[in-house]
Amino acid sequence: MKKNHLKIIIAAFIIGSSFTIYSCSKDDDITSEIPVIGIAQDPNNFKGDITSGQVVTLDPMKLYKLTGIVTVKNGGTLSIPAGTRITATAGASSYILVEQGGKIYANGTPGSPVLFTSTTAEAGNWGGIVICGKAPINTGSTGLSEIGNLTYGGAETTDNSGSLNYVRIEYAGANFSAGKKFNGLSLFGIGNETRVESVALLNNADDGIEIYGGTVNVSNIVSIGNTNHAFSYKDGWIGTATNIYTKRKADGTGNNGIKGINNATNPTASPQSSATIKNVTLIGGNNTGEANGILLSSGAQATIENAVISSWKTGINLQGDATVTYFNDQNKIKDILFNATNVTNKISATSTAGASVTILPNTFTEKPDATGAGNGESTPTWAVGWSGLQ
Repeated sequence: MKKNHLKIIIAAFIIGSSFTIYSCSKDDDITSEIPVIGIAQDPNNFKGDITSGQVVTLDPMKLYKLTGIVTVKNGGTLSIPAGTRITATAGASSYILVEQGGKIYANGTPGSPVLFTSTTAEAGNWGGIVICGKAPINTGSTGLSEIGNLTYGGAETTDNSGSLNYVRIEYAGANFSAGKKFNGLSLFGIGNETRVESVALLNNADDGIEIYGGTVNVSNIVSIGNTNHAFSYKDGWIGTATNIYTKRKADGTGNNGIKGINNATNPTASPQSSATIKNVTLIGGNNTGEANGILLSSGAQATIENAVISSWKTGINLQGDATVTYFNDQNKIKDILFNATNVTNKISATSTAGASVTILPNTFTEKPDATGAGNGESTPTWAVGWSGLQ
C-alpha cells in the first residue's frame, strides 16, 4: 500500500470499554480494509452482539464466563485463539450464535485446544454453538434455525463461516424450548470453505454434532457420551466425513452412532443428502434397544468405507424405499468390520411400509482388519490429548 494513497487514519483507543477501533478512507488502489477491532469487554461477563465490521478477539490468558448469548452478526467476526477456555454459567441462556455472513475462528492446537465447557460437569448444562451459512438445503430456498430463529441456506456452496480446529465442546445440549434442544455443535447450511476439523463433542444432552444441509466437509471428529445421536445429518447435506470416532454412553443411553436422512417429509427432495463417510469407528454402550451403528432413512444416500462397528444391536439399518433402493446390491458400503461378538444384526433393511427387505449380495463387503478411525475400537492417535481422550 503506497503512503500517498492513505489519506486519513483515525485511531481511537477506548480503554474503559476495552475496545480499540481503527478506520480509514482509501483510494481505489487500496484493496484491503482495516477492520474495527475489539477485545471482549469483560471476561467475567462475556455476552452480546458482534456487529458488522467488528472483530472481537479473546485473550487466551483470561478465563471467560459465558453469561448469556453471544451473537456474531452478518459481517462480524469472533476470533478465539489456542488455549482459550470459555465456561458457560447461565444454563440454557448461555450459547453462541453465528448468523449468515458472520464468522467464528476458534483455532486451537493439539497441545492447546479451545475449550467450551460449563460450571458443572453435567450434560445439558448450557446451550452450544449454532452456525448458519448460505449453502443449499432441501427444505426450501432458505430456512429458519431451530435455535435462534436465524435464516440459513441459499445458493453459495463455497460459503465461508470461519473455522473450528482443535476445539472441545462439552456438557452442552440444554433445552431451548418445548421440544427443542441444543446440540453440541449445529451447522445450518454451512458452505465448504468453512473448516471443521479436530472437534470433540463430549457428554452433551442431545446430538454431538448435527448438520442441516449445506456442503461443509468435516474431519477428525470425536463424539462421545452424548444422549442422542453422535453424528447426525439431514436436509440435503452433500459433504465428506472422514476420521469419525464415536462412543455411546457405557450404560447404553443414547441413540445411533450416525443418523442420516434426506428430508423428513420428502425422501426425493433436492439436493439429495449424499455423504461420503470414510474411516469411522462407532462403539455402542451395549447391544440392546433399537439403536444402530448407522441408521440411514428418508432418502439418505452415502458411500461408506472402512468402518468398525461394535456393541450395537444392528450395525447398519436402511429404512424407506428410496434409501433401500439406493444401497441394496449397489456396493456402496465397503470394508466394514462388525464385531461378531456384540453386533446382533450386521445389516437390515425395511421398506417405507415397514416390511423387511432382503439384503442382496453386493450391498456391502466386510474386511476383518478394517482400522476405522485409525486404531480399530481403541482411541485413534489423532484424537489423543486435545479431545480429552488418552
